[in-house]
Amino acid sequence: MGLHRILVADDEESMRWVLSKALRKKGYTVDLAADGNEALRQVREQSYDLAIVDIKMPGMTGLDFLEKAREVRSDLLVVVMTAEASMKNAVEAMKRGAYDYITKPFDLEVVDAIIEKVSRARDVSSQVSLLKQELKDRYQVEKNIVGNSPAMQEVYKTIGKVAVSDVTVLIQGESGTGKELIARAIHFNSSRLGKPFVAINCAAIPKDLLESELFGSERGAFTGATERKIGKFEQAHHGTIFLDEIGDMPLDLQAKILRVLQEQEITRIGGSQNIPVDVRVVAATNQELLEKVRNREFREDLFYRLNVVPINLVPLRERRDDIKPLVEYFLTRACTELETPAKQCSSDAMELLCNHSWPGNVRELENTIKRAVILSGDTLLTPVDFGGLADRHETIHAMPQEQSLEAIVEAKLRSSMNGIEKLDRGDIYDRVLEQVERPLIRYTLEKTRGNQVRAADILGINRNTLRKKISELGIQIKKD
Repeated sequence: MGLHRILVADDEESMRWVLSKALRKKGYTVDLAADGNEALRQVREQSYDLAIVDIKMPGMTGLDFLEKAREVRSDLLVVVMTAEASMKNAVEAMKRGAYDYITKPFDLEVVDAIIEKVSRARDVSSQVSLLKQELKDRYQVEKNIVGNSPAMQEVYKTIGKVAVSDVTVLIQGESGTGKELIARAIHFNSSRLGKPFVAINCAAIPKDLLESELFGSERGAFTGATERKIGKFEQAHHGTIFLDEIGDMPLDLQAKILRVLQEQEITRIGGSQNIPVDVRVVAATNQELLEKVRNREFREDLFYRLNVVPINLVPLRERRDDIKPLVEYFLTRACTELETPAKQCSSDAMELLCNHSWPGNVRELENTIKRAVILSGDTLLTPVDFGGLADRHETIHAMPQEQSLEAIVEAKLRSSMNGIEKLDRGDIYDRVLEQVERPLIRYTLEKTRGNQVRAADILGINRNTLRKKISELGIQIKKD
């Protein structure tokens, strides 16, 4: 992280000039103040990494500035300059919180050594703060991922396997299934814990600004670029970058992402220098990327670069065993956050929630629970508190808990064959197979817009076999 902006305060103009020239030459942004009061005002208005102040200034001494400035910014590092190398000055400066002090006159090499020392100290401090925050976030993430269904157990296993390496991961799932939570869990369980986790939603940023957000820009690179901007990849150096909704990324930018994955370096907009970046990439999408590849809307080479380890998050309606524990978790969290008495769901309310289709997945469930907690004055939530649920989306009261295709077909067969005393006609197998094959092939052709090559590829059968089935089953092909 290092240093970026430095404040120099001294009543001697020559000293301000010498220091500012030397520091700016090394790439730092430097602001100047002629006395302590002016310096304190600038600290209140601007964020500084370091202040270099003279101990004797009119109005407010450097020691007084030091004390007041650290009340404003406790993380501000201050180096005091003094013309009197007395023990009293040194002790007083350190007692008031100075990071270091230097005695006038001094060589610029001394300033360089101090700057390097301060820069290292800030890096260590930043890493410690980041590690504390990441440990806190890790606890929150692990607490927030709720579910013991077989589908979620597979996700947990995959997280454990991929976290220890730096392989690229592609998380696919509908909106609201918790893709970012999974990405954070991968990061927090990896060797990059304590390094940055940087998330960017590729669909939420205008296309003409997305490149600058990702790679940064140099001063003057375009209208309005008044200073250098550090992009998300540089911010994530040594850590993890999470590219959410990558399916919405423009094709020309996809090529640049591919280059980053291959070369491990970026170039800022308006710049010519290749900047090495050590990042682990986790991407996510709610779209069928393979379908977008076939439609030439997503680069095939980038897809295979991202899809090294795929994680598929199934929608909530396909892991209904997780709904009840999620409801209980969100109820407890909502009551705690909103500082309301503990609430619980009645058996009828829980049945309503468990039978709902939840097209918005976990996010919709969480918002529904929070809304009920806010609006209900009772400690027991009933179906009345979720009255709009059936109106907003179709509920599936009549459907069994297990929604596999096998269970649905078996139930239909039992219903169709009920009352048939003899099952010896000899053609039941062919009749049932035909009724399953016809809608399967018809649906696949519909999705591929009549493209038989792609349909055969999806079905995993030979094109000639598909053509034969189309003819035998009398399927009409509709082309757009």
